[in-house]
Amino acid sequence: MRYIAVLDHDHLDNGIFLTSFARSLSELQKNKNLRLIIVHTDSAYTDRVMQIGVMRDEATIRSMKDLNKRLVALFADEGVSVIGLNPYKKNFITLKDGKLSMDHTFFEGLPNRPVLLISSLVQNLDNKEVEAIDLVNMITFLQKELSADELFIFSKSDEAEIFTQADMPDILSWQKMPSSFRQKEIPDDLSNLNHRVRLATARDFNQLPSLDNTILIE
Repeated sequence: MRYIAVLDHDHLDNGIFLTSFARSLSELQKNKNLRLIIVHTDSAYTDRVMQIGVMRDEATIRSMKDLNKRLVALFADEGVSVIGLNPYKKNFITLKDGKLSMDHTFFEGLPNRPVLLISSLVQNLDNKEVEAIDLVNMITFLQKELSADELFIFSKSDEAEIFTQADMPDILSWQKMPSSFRQKEIPDDLSNLNHRVRLATARDFNQLPSLDNTILIE
């Protein structure tokens, strides 16, 4: 089984969520049949970098590089073995003429067991620069390229991490989703997502491969 989990902008600045997520990862790594790829964007740290006079594009790149290292350390504190990777390195993921491409040989050469943590920084071959890719574009690309069994995003609601909500639906569609649900549950930088995903909580993520406490959105 190959799963992709998405750490969006707001969750990356939420220490309680990240600790709970790390503990779930600690449980999941006991399953030898599971390969987990975590994709992250930048966080509010970008704005803090900009406050010292750094332009947004450079601040975003600096923020993601730093986050990748910090997340590896955080997960390691919970006993989770993680490989942190910025995909622009070794041209793992590249952008040319507006199209993303992946070096599958490089990916298959990575160790199979540890969790893989990747940022959305890719190498733009047109201008030879590192570029931050929109999170929605990155995760939909990765799911297709890696033939992931499931793609997980996490509830925006802090309440969802504390209380079990028995009245939540099992299945929703993006087109018919109530606006109140979207505003409360869907992370802001994933608001334009229109792709099959599972909405989960960090607390219940450790129950994989059971999908009972997730919501299928398609």
